Amino acid sequence: MENKSINKVLQGTVANKGIAFGKICFLKRSKKGLEKSFVQNTNAECDRFEKARLHAISQLAALYEASIEKLGEQNAVVFQIHQMMLDDPDYASSINKVITEEHTNAEYAVTKVAHRFEKQFLEMDNDYMRGRAADVIDISRRINEILMMHSGKLKSKSIDIKNDGPVIIAADDLVPSETVQLDQSTVTGIITTGGSNRSHTAIFARTMGIPTIVCLGDVLSKEYEGLPAIVDGNSGTVYINPDEKTVTRFKEIKRTDDTQQAHLEEFRGKKTFTRNGRKINLYANSGSLADIDLIKASDAEGIGLFRSEYIYMQSQDYPTEEEQFDIYKSVLEGMGDKKVIIRTLDIGADKTAEYFMLKPEDNPAMGIRAIRLCLQNRALFKTQLRALYRASMFGNLSIMVPMITSVEEVVETKRIIEEIKVELKDQELAFKDDVELGIMIETPAAALISDELATHVDFFSIGTNDLTQFTLAADRQNADLGKYLNPYHHAVVRLIDTTVKNGHAAGIWVGICGELASDEKFLGKLIQLGVDEMSVVPSSVLTLRAKIASLG
Repeated sequence: MENKSINKVLQGTVANKGIAFGKICFLKRSKKGLEKSFVQNTNAECDRFEKARLHAISQLAALYEASIEKLGEQNAVVFQIHQMMLDDPDYASSINKVITEEHTNAEYAVTKVAHRFEKQFLEMDNDYMRGRAADVIDISRRINEILMMHSGKLKSKSIDIKNDGPVIIAADDLVPSETVQLDQSTVTGIITTGGSNRSHTAIFARTMGIPTIVCLGDVLSKEYEGLPAIVDGNSGTVYINPDEKTVTRFKEIKRTDDTQQAHLEEFRGKKTFTRNGRKINLYANSGSLADIDLIKASDAEGIGLFRSEYIYMQSQDYPTEEEQFDIYKSVLEGMGDKKVIIRTLDIGADKTAEYFMLKPEDNPAMGIRAIRLCLQNRALFKTQLRALYRASMFGNLSIMVPMITSVEEVVETKRIIEEIKVELKDQELAFKDDVELGIMIETPAAALISDELATHVDFFSIGTNDLTQFTLAADRQNADLGKYLNPYHHAVVRLIDTTVKNGHAAGIWVGICGELASDEKFLGKLIQLGVDEMSVVPSSVLTLRAKIASLG
């Protein structure tokens, strides 16, 4: 029976936008059989685990095939990753070791090892690897479900939704296989106490169009079971037992949202063209490996800005060539044949790492940063470039150099690139010789001599955030100067115009990767100026594609 006295508003983190109505239904998972019990014949128990492991791999192969249509091949690939995790010798041997040494049942051993691996992943510095914690829990639950079904301890699968009509699933967190198997005709929303807006589950929720709010914390109480609720995925708010006025208000918002989203979905899977047929490359910005799934779900045509400095900022020491190579390779493989533009190290100003031991500067935004720092530390720069060129074999790589102010900086960068190419050839390490090299136009100096710079590179990418602050002499880190940071200022627009014209005159393409690229109000002007490419936040891709299609 509903508790009419409860009327709460909870606040969490948006994982997928949208409005959902339904009764709250907490996910029920069976824990019966997971407790530790003594086993005499450990060989038989290891064999029991092995059969369940192979059965799980077979299930995942089928789930991958079934999910391609629902999620798209790029998202469904997580279930192939799960198969590989189940094939990992460390995982299987660790479970067999617990069974053998502790004379315990397979279910307990699987659970114990899963939590150990989960802890190891969560303690890693890399966002992408932390995301694997949910995956190891997912594959372990699958094995235990099979073990308990075979032993008769479990009569039905773990997802147990017993409710009539629309429901909002509530849980501590959902793993990918649970999310993809949700019945979209019944489940209208997802709310969790934990989780992450970058997890596979969040990606799946976006792809499936289920409004989702994560990280609600302990305020998401079991006492709300069965109560009507509204999930406001636009603000991250959950309304428990809302009054009629609130329900009416959100029904109207949902009608408007549904109409707009249906229009945007018409542009999914399509290229980006203006009304008169001019092609615009619409890419997405990325800060880490963890963004790759989000970018795929956004339907971006590539990555226009991968910020490599976060690799350094998340490390305790200078990342090695091999560490960087592995990350760049994963990014490129993850994006298939789509273009990936990786920006070389842009440490300094508002981004730094303690081990760099940079000297304090009165104005670090205009100090030793980006290409200046790299050219003063050639070994550091060469390590990154070697990793990038080696990774070029695994995808469609372009390299972009930030904070350029002179032709000499570009010439010196190209000289170093030629040096590392010779080294790689001598060491018989494979690389692509024709990797595109571009520069960021984010200083007035670079814009004003863009005619000279254009003869040395393959493309320009205009960083409007820095270009605006340097042109208008207004520090964008100073909140008191906000009114002076006008990206529409005629001086900024003229520098963009000059850069585009000079780039085209030299036969190279010109893109935008600052916040101005996502500005719908300024989009028409950028198209008019002749910009060829825009790199934006993933959530803006479909909105901007639809907008561009309406512009001449």
